[in-house]
Amino acid sequence: MKFCSECGSEVALSVPAGDDRPRHVCGTCGTIHYQNPKIVVGVIPEWGDRILLCRRAIEPRLGLWTLPAGFMELGETTQQGAARETLEEAGARVEIGELFSLFNLPHIDQVYLLFRGRLVDLDFGPGAESLEVALFAEPEIPWDEMAFPVVKETLKLYYRDRAEGRLRLRSGDIVRTGGDLRRYHVTLHGDD
Repeated sequence: MKFCSECGSEVALSVPAGDDRPRHVCGTCGTIHYQNPKIVVGVIPEWGDRILLCRRAIEPRLGLWTLPAGFMELGETTQQGAARETLEEAGARVEIGELFSLFNLPHIDQVYLLFRGRLVDLDFGPGAESLEVALFAEPEIPWDEMAFPVVKETLKLYYRDRAEGRLRLRSGDIVRTGGDLRRYHVTLHGDD
Protein backbone atom coordinates (compact mmCIF):
# COMPACT_ATOMS: atom_id res chain seq x y z
CA MET A 1 0.00 0.00 0.00
CA LYS A 2 1.40 3.39 -0.98
CA PHE A 3 -1.42 5.89 -0.62
CA CYS A 4 -4.18 6.56 1.88
CA SER A 5 -7.66 5.66 0.68
CA GLU A 6 -9.09 8.48 2.85
CA CYS A 7 -7.03 11.49 1.73
CA GLY A 8 -4.64 10.24 -0.98
CA SER A 9 -1.44 11.07 0.92
CA GLU A 10 1.45 8.66 1.18
CA VAL A 11 1.37 6.05 3.94
CA ALA A 12 4.26 4.58 5.89
CA LEU A 13 4.65 1.41 7.90
CA SER A 14 4.75 2.11 11.62
CA VAL A 15 3.46 0.60 14.85
CA PRO A 16 0.49 2.71 16.00
CA ALA A 17 0.18 3.55 19.70
CA GLY A 18 -1.39 0.63 21.57
CA ASP A 19 -0.71 -1.82 18.72
CA ASP A 20 1.88 -4.57 18.46
CA ARG A 21 2.63 -4.76 14.74
CA PRO A 22 3.41 -2.47 11.80
CA ARG A 23 0.45 -1.01 9.93
CA HIS A 24 0.14 1.35 6.97
CA VAL A 25 -0.47 4.74 8.61
CA CYS A 26 -1.23 7.99 6.84
CA GLY A 27 1.08 10.76 8.02
CA THR A 28 -1.42 13.44 6.96
CA CYS A 29 -4.82 12.34 8.27
CA GLY A 30 -3.68 9.64 10.71
CA THR A 31 -5.84 6.87 9.24
CA ILE A 32 -4.58 3.40 10.15
CA HIS A 33 -5.10 0.92 7.31
CA TYR A 34 -5.62 -2.57 8.71
CA GLN A 35 -5.03 -5.49 6.40
CA ASN A 36 -6.61 -8.79 7.37
CA PRO A 37 -6.65 -12.31 5.95
CA LYS A 38 -8.92 -13.14 3.04
CA ILE A 39 -11.71 -15.67 3.60
CA VAL A 40 -12.02 -18.39 0.95
CA VAL A 41 -15.27 -20.38 0.92
CA GLY A 42 -16.12 -23.49 -1.06
CA VAL A 43 -17.93 -26.78 -1.26
CA ILE A 44 -17.27 -30.50 -1.50
CA PRO A 45 -20.19 -31.10 -3.92
CA GLU A 46 -21.45 -34.66 -3.39
CA TRP A 47 -23.51 -36.85 -5.70
CA GLY A 48 -23.72 -40.31 -4.18
CA ASP A 49 -20.16 -41.55 -3.72
CA ARG A 50 -18.72 -39.02 -6.19
CA ILE A 51 -17.65 -35.40 -5.83
CA LEU A 52 -17.53 -32.59 -8.36
CA LEU A 53 -14.16 -31.05 -9.22
CA CYS A 54 -13.25 -28.14 -11.50
CA ARG A 55 -10.20 -27.87 -13.78
CA ARG A 56 -8.92 -24.30 -13.46
CA ALA A 57 -9.03 -22.01 -16.52
CA ILE A 58 -7.15 -19.21 -14.72
CA GLU A 59 -3.95 -18.66 -12.78
CA PRO A 60 -2.84 -19.51 -10.26
CA ARG A 61 -2.50 -23.21 -11.04
CA LEU A 62 -4.06 -23.10 -14.52
CA GLY A 63 -5.14 -26.54 -15.76
CA LEU A 64 -5.13 -28.23 -12.35
CA TRP A 65 -8.12 -29.59 -10.43
CA THR A 66 -9.81 -28.07 -7.39
CA LEU A 67 -13.04 -27.89 -5.47
CA PRO A 68 -15.30 -24.96 -6.39
CA ALA A 69 -14.18 -22.19 -4.03
CA GLY A 70 -13.25 -18.53 -4.00
CA PHE A 71 -13.11 -15.33 -2.02
CA MET A 72 -16.09 -14.45 0.11
CA GLU A 73 -17.84 -11.22 -0.94
CA LEU A 74 -19.08 -8.43 1.28
CA GLY A 75 -22.72 -8.78 2.31
CA GLU A 76 -22.90 -12.58 2.08
CA THR A 77 -22.67 -15.41 4.57
CA THR A 78 -20.05 -18.12 4.26
CA GLN A 79 -22.72 -20.55 3.06
CA GLN A 80 -24.03 -18.10 0.46
CA GLY A 81 -20.49 -17.49 -0.78
CA ALA A 82 -19.79 -21.22 -1.06
CA ALA A 83 -23.00 -21.79 -3.03
CA ARG A 84 -22.27 -18.78 -5.28
CA GLU A 85 -18.73 -19.98 -6.03
CA THR A 86 -20.06 -23.46 -6.91
CA LEU A 87 -22.58 -21.95 -9.31
CA GLU A 88 -19.99 -19.60 -10.86
CA GLU A 89 -17.21 -22.16 -11.29
CA ALA A 90 -19.16 -25.35 -11.96
CA GLY A 91 -22.62 -24.18 -13.01
CA ALA A 92 -23.87 -26.42 -10.19
CA ARG A 93 -26.58 -25.80 -7.65
CA VAL A 94 -25.92 -27.25 -4.20
CA GLU A 95 -27.65 -27.58 -0.88
CA ILE A 96 -25.01 -26.47 1.59
CA GLY A 97 -24.44 -28.84 4.49
CA GLU A 98 -22.20 -28.64 7.49
CA LEU A 99 -18.75 -27.10 7.60
CA PHE A 100 -16.20 -29.84 6.96
CA SER A 101 -12.82 -28.10 7.10
CA LEU A 102 -11.28 -24.85 8.29
CA PHE A 103 -7.64 -24.32 7.36
CA ASN A 104 -5.37 -21.37 8.16
CA LEU A 105 -2.81 -20.52 5.47
CA PRO A 106 -0.78 -17.79 7.19
CA HIS A 107 1.94 -17.72 4.50
CA ILE A 108 -0.64 -16.31 2.02
CA ASP A 109 -2.93 -14.59 4.53
CA GLN A 110 -5.97 -16.77 3.80
CA VAL A 111 -8.47 -18.82 5.79
CA TYR A 112 -10.34 -21.60 3.95
CA LEU A 113 -13.84 -22.75 4.94
CA LEU A 114 -15.01 -25.79 2.97
CA PHE A 115 -18.55 -27.10 3.42
CA ARG A 116 -20.10 -30.40 2.44
CA GLY A 117 -22.85 -29.91 -0.08
CA ARG A 118 -25.32 -32.04 -2.01
CA LEU A 119 -25.71 -31.43 -5.73
CA VAL A 120 -29.35 -30.60 -6.45
CA ASP A 121 -29.14 -32.20 -9.91
CA LEU A 122 -26.63 -33.16 -12.59
CA ASP A 123 -27.09 -29.95 -14.58
CA PHE A 124 -23.56 -28.53 -14.34
CA GLY A 125 -20.81 -27.31 -16.64
CA PRO A 126 -17.69 -25.17 -16.64
CA GLY A 127 -18.01 -21.52 -15.71
CA ALA A 128 -15.68 -18.74 -16.87
CA GLU A 129 -12.95 -19.83 -14.42
CA SER A 130 -13.09 -23.56 -15.29
CA LEU A 131 -11.91 -25.54 -18.31
CA GLU A 132 -14.07 -28.52 -17.35
CA VAL A 133 -15.97 -29.99 -14.43
CA ALA A 134 -16.49 -33.64 -13.67
CA LEU A 135 -17.70 -36.07 -11.04
CA PHE A 136 -15.05 -38.33 -9.49
CA ALA A 137 -15.24 -41.41 -7.30
CA GLU A 138 -12.38 -41.69 -4.80
CA PRO A 139 -10.16 -43.96 -6.96
CA GLU A 140 -10.50 -41.51 -9.87
CA ILE A 141 -9.39 -38.36 -8.02
CA PRO A 142 -6.46 -36.80 -9.93
CA TRP A 143 -4.31 -36.49 -6.78
CA ASP A 144 -1.14 -35.48 -8.66
CA GLU A 145 -3.05 -32.75 -10.52
CA MET A 146 -4.62 -30.99 -7.54
CA ALA A 147 -4.20 -27.21 -7.67
CA PHE A 148 -3.90 -26.38 -3.98
CA PRO A 149 -2.57 -28.20 -0.91
CA VAL A 150 -5.61 -27.13 1.14
CA VAL A 151 -7.97 -28.89 -1.29
CA LYS A 152 -5.80 -32.01 -1.45
CA GLU A 153 -5.57 -32.20 2.36
CA THR A 154 -9.31 -31.59 2.78
CA LEU A 155 -10.14 -34.39 0.33
CA LYS A 156 -7.72 -36.80 2.02
CA LEU A 157 -9.44 -36.11 5.37
CA TYR A 158 -12.89 -36.35 3.76
CA TYR A 159 -12.20 -39.80 2.31
CA ARG A 160 -10.49 -40.97 5.51
CA ASP A 161 -13.51 -39.89 7.55
CA ARG A 162 -15.95 -41.51 5.09
CA ALA A 163 -14.05 -44.79 5.35
CA GLU A 164 -14.34 -44.57 9.16
CA GLY A 165 -18.06 -43.80 8.85
CA ARG A 166 -17.90 -40.45 10.64
CA LEU A 167 -17.55 -37.08 8.95
CA ARG A 168 -16.61 -34.36 11.40
CA LEU A 169 -15.29 -30.83 11.42
CA ARG A 170 -11.58 -30.73 10.61
CA SER A 171 -9.31 -27.77 11.27
CA GLY A 172 -5.64 -27.07 10.98
CA ASP A 173 -2.81 -25.02 9.57
CA ILE A 174 -1.03 -25.44 6.26
CA VAL A 175 2.33 -23.71 6.09
CA ARG A 176 4.62 -23.63 3.07
CA THR A 177 8.07 -25.03 3.89
CA GLY A 178 9.91 -23.76 0.84
CA GLY A 179 9.53 -21.71 -2.31
CA ASP A 180 7.87 -24.64 -4.08
CA LEU A 181 4.06 -24.74 -3.67
CA ARG A 182 4.22 -28.52 -3.33
CA ARG A 183 6.29 -28.37 -0.13
CA TYR A 184 4.16 -27.69 2.91
CA HIS A 185 3.50 -28.84 6.45
CA VAL A 186 0.04 -29.67 7.79
CA THR A 187 -0.87 -29.41 11.46
CA LEU A 188 -4.31 -30.72 12.38
CA HIS A 189 -6.06 -29.41 15.47
CA GLY A 190 -7.78 -31.99 17.65
CA ASP A 191 -7.04 -34.93 15.32
CA ASP A 192 -7.47 -38.28 17.04
